[in-house]
Amino acid sequence: MINHRNWYSDTDTGKSSLTIQFVEGQFVDSYDPTIENTFTKTVKIRGQEYFLKLVDTAGQDEYSIFPQSYSMDIHGYVLVYSVTSAKSFEVVKVIYEKLLDMTGKVHVPIVLVGNKVDLHMERVISYEEGKKTADDMKAAFLEASAKQNQSVTDIFHTTIMQIEKADGTVQEKSGCMVS
Repeated sequence: MINHRNWYSDTDTGKSSLTIQFVEGQFVDSYDPTIENTFTKTVKIRGQEYFLKLVDTAGQDEYSIFPQSYSMDIHGYVLVYSVTSAKSFEVVKVIYEKLLDMTGKVHVPIVLVGNKVDLHMERVISYEEGKKTADDMKAAFLEASAKQNQSVTDIFHTTIMQIEKADGTVQEKSGCMVS
């Protein structure tokens, strides 16, 4: 059984917008980054149902101390940065290192997401930079736009596949809780 995964990112990367777009099918432009919210959704992938519990964490930065609960019974993570922010891109690398330290694992199933690709003129992080960082993390990589609903569903499907790949199993019926 797949239990949990977690969102982490710097504030204003659009992770809440990605979550709400996926769960509710709507784009939310502004959202209070100081709160933590939980969302649930059931999805079917390759004939298997997964119950997702998404905990949209309050914005994390390179100085944040992760609560131990963020590593207990969690099998994978989605790390989000904004392609319009070099700072968020650097912060996501620090958060990745903290995840490895916190979990005590060499490899954790991760999907690295470059969000806000619809803001072409403001882009400062290239696709190639994101892909190279994901490769260094041994993570899957996607670029997305919560506003245009581009690749939003793919983020969650890819995360489930990363978790199953790490587990080395494909289960008949699985639950996947994202927190």
